[in-house]
Amino acid sequence: MTAGTGKNIVLLTAICGLAACQEGAGGKAGSSAQGASRIFPTEVLALRPIDLQSTYPATLMGQDEVEVKPRLEGTIEKVFVEEGAHVRKGQHLFRINSPATAKAMQQAQAQYATAGLDVERTRPLSDQGIVSKVSLSSYENALASAKAALEDAKASMGWVNVASPVDGMVGTIDYRVGNLVTTATTLTTVSNTSDIVAYFSLDEKDLYRWLGRWKGSSMAEKLRNVPPLRFVRSDGTAYPIPGRIETISGKIDPTTGSVSVRAVFPNRQGLLFSGTSGDVVLPDHRDSALVIPQKATFSVQDKVLVYAVEGDSAMQRNIKVQALSDGKSYLVDSGLAGGDRIVTDGIVNLSNGQKIQFR
Repeated sequence: MTAGTGKNIVLLTAICGLAACQEGAGGKAGSSAQGASRIFPTEVLALRPIDLQSTYPATLMGQDEVEVKPRLEGTIEKVFVEEGAHVRKGQHLFRINSPATAKAMQQAQAQYATAGLDVERTRPLSDQGIVSKVSLSSYENALASAKAALEDAKASMGWVNVASPVDGMVGTIDYRVGNLVTTATTLTTVSNTSDIVAYFSLDEKDLYRWLGRWKGSSMAEKLRNVPPLRFVRSDGTAYPIPGRIETISGKIDPTTGSVSVRAVFPNRQGLLFSGTSGDVVLPDHRDSALVIPQKATFSVQDKVLVYAVEGDSAMQRNIKVQALSDGKSYLVDSGLAGGDRIVTDGIVNLSNGQKIQFR
C-alpha cells in the first residue's frame, strides 16, 4: 500500500464517519421534530347556563278506569249511550232483560202476600186464645222474612238498569241488544278523564340522579319541587297544559331495573284520551353546567374518560356524564371543572402522560 492510498482511505473513512453521524443526528432530530410538530386541538371548559330535557315513553289512562259489569244474568234489552259519550255517575247505560230476576220478584211478592194473610188470619184467633201466641209469632216471623226477600227482589230488579259508576267517557261497547251477558261480562269501561294519568318508567340511574337534583328531605317534598312536565303526542304535537309527577313506585323492578312513575295532566277540555301513547318530557334548567363534545371522550369498560391537559402532558381523567338530546354532546356530572383544558380531537393518537403541544 502506498502513502497516497493510505491518505485516501483515511479521508474516505472520515467522510463516511461524518455522513453516518449526520444521518444519525438527522434521524433523531427529524423524529423529535415530527412528534413536537403534532398540535392537538383543545378547549378550556367554561360553566354556562343550559336548558335540558329528558324524554320518556308514556301511556295515558283515565284517572278512574272502571269496568262496567251487570249484576244479573240476561240479555241486553237496551243500550242508552254510544261509545265516546260523556256520562254522569248514576246515568243508565244498559237495560238487561232478566227473566230469572222477574220470576224471583213474582215469587217474593206472592210469599209476602201469603205471609201477610197468615198473620191477619191468625192474630184474631190468638187474641181469643184459640191459637197460641207461639203460632202467631211464627207467622209474624215468616212475614218479616218474606218482606226482606221482597226487598232483595226489588233491589235485584233495580239492577236491570246498569248505571255508570263514575263521571267519565264511555269506552268500547262490544255487546249490543240481544247479546246474552252474565255477571262476569264487561259491557264497557268508563274513564274519568277530567285528569289524565301518564305512566312511564325510570331506570335506577336516572332515579337517583333525579332524587339528587330535587330539593327536600322526603320523597313528598322532592316531588313538590319537580318542574312541570310536558306531554308530546305520538304525532309530535305538544299538549298545551303542563302536568306534575304524583307518585314514584317504592320498588325497583329487578327484571328491568326501573321504577314506575305516575304523572297527572289536567284534561278539563277532553283533549287527551285514555290509551293515547306519547312522550313525557321533563325540563331541567342548570344555572351552571359543563358541556363537552362526545368525540373528546372514550370508554374503557364502563368508564368514560377524557384527556385533560396538565402542564404540557395529556392525562386521562375519569368522568361521569349524561348524553344530551343532540346526540353530539355530554353534560358533565363530575370529574371536570370550569377552567380545565381537554383535548377535543385526535385522542386515538394519545396515551396517558404523553407530552403534547396544543392550541
